[in-house]
Amino acid sequence: MSVAPTPQPIANPDVVDWEGPDDPMNPMNWSLRKKVAITITVALLTILTYETASQPPFVGTPAASQIVEEFQQPQNEELSAFVVSIYLLGYAFGPMFLAPLSELYGRTIIYHVCNVLYLLLTIACALAPNLPAFMVFRLLAGTAGSAPLSIGAGSLADIIPPKNRGLAMGAWVLGPVLGPVIAPIAGGYLVESKGWRWTFWVLAMLTAAFSILAMLCLRESHPYTLLRKKTKALQRQTGNQNFRSALEAGQPTSSLFMFSILRPTKMLFLSPTVSLLALYIAVIYGYLYLLFTTFPTVFLNVYHFSSGDVGLTYLGIGVGSIVGMVFQSLTSDQIFQWLKDRYGSSKPEYRLPLLFLSCWMIPVSLFWYGWTANRDIHWISPIIATSLMGFGMVIAFTTVSTYLVDAYTEYAASAIAATTVLRSVIGAVLPLAGGPMYKTLGLGWGNSVLAFIALAMCPLPFLFYRFGEQIRKKTFVTL
Repeated sequence: MSVAPTPQPIANPDVVDWEGPDDPMNPMNWSLRKKVAITITVALLTILTYETASQPPFVGTPAASQIVEEFQQPQNEELSAFVVSIYLLGYAFGPMFLAPLSELYGRTIIYHVCNVLYLLLTIACALAPNLPAFMVFRLLAGTAGSAPLSIGAGSLADIIPPKNRGLAMGAWVLGPVLGPVIAPIAGGYLVESKGWRWTFWVLAMLTAAFSILAMLCLRESHPYTLLRKKTKALQRQTGNQNFRSALEAGQPTSSLFMFSILRPTKMLFLSPTVSLLALYIAVIYGYLYLLFTTFPTVFLNVYHFSSGDVGLTYLGIGVGSIVGMVFQSLTSDQIFQWLKDRYGSSKPEYRLPLLFLSCWMIPVSLFWYGWTANRDIHWISPIIATSLMGFGMVIAFTTVSTYLVDAYTEYAASAIAATTVLRSVIGAVLPLAGGPMYKTLGLGWGNSVLAFIALAMCPLPFLFYRFGEQIRKKTFVTL
């Protein structure tokens, strides 16, 4: 007796979706040229805004001293540190609403509006009449400048399939590490010759150029936004108001807005996957800015570098970061594919093995840097030590970011925003405690304390590789 075939559900003609798997409107099907242009543009914007994070280039140099002196403030290490780190507090505020807004209204509008605001606020910093105004402009510039980091991962998740995502994420993640490194190298000499205000004029020029590049290269890639626009176009053309997007949640915009705004906070506090990895990255990132506070003291007083030459000492972290990016780009996708083929399934946890290597480099770098600089060993030794920090940080940032994007693809921007908030807060606050800690413990033991904390966090990558899937499923956050 023949069995009747199972009837297939009839597609609803009023539901607007992609025109098959090869629909050219689908961002996953865009040309390689367009995807590369978007990736490079987002990466450049991220590096640019992170350059401002260390402008004035670093604490204790002529820039910080010039600002404090010009605004007639007493010389104070904590105040000088806060001049730098207040920008990062803006990085903590911005992602909480920029990322959700991008998931409601699209990526490009957020990029373009924030680029213009960032340009105006950078000019305002250059023209600041007093210290309170300067600090306010810095805070607001950080808020606007957080856009590329808040939604950059979401943009890449829109256009890059998981099997190739590691390479693209490596280029994007260079911004948080390489941006603060590039600025002091150029800024040290610029401040000496032209004064601190010129650092912001140069940044304004670069921002204007990159904003034009963004307008030329960026295209809306958020699937929800694209299908919503397609739906509205069909409604206008046909007069049929019953058309609705396949990705439409069926809720009023006001409800969606509230859910979207609260999503990063919920992910940060209610999802152990996001909160623990965010804490891990935040501690490492705080160490980067804490090390920045020691460079002037170490290389001016111990090794007797000139103020301009101190900027060159950041090349250690820069070179390490670039090598780390290349290494990660060459291995991340290959390891992911190898594990996928071996176990016959695809899991976000297959992104984590690179952390097994990088997690040890952070404490080794801190021990090495602290004790060689403390004992006046040749200046190349602490610089090589910092290159390990750059190598380990880029791999850690890229691996965690790619893992979160793979785990929360639809809400990748919110997941990255949650990690950005915690990282920025710790990056802003931790350097304020650096001076007192190093005065009390010295460079060797001060860095050793940081290294022991980093060592205590080394089991996290192994924990999430083994139990990450179970943790995510048991602690699912209603998004």
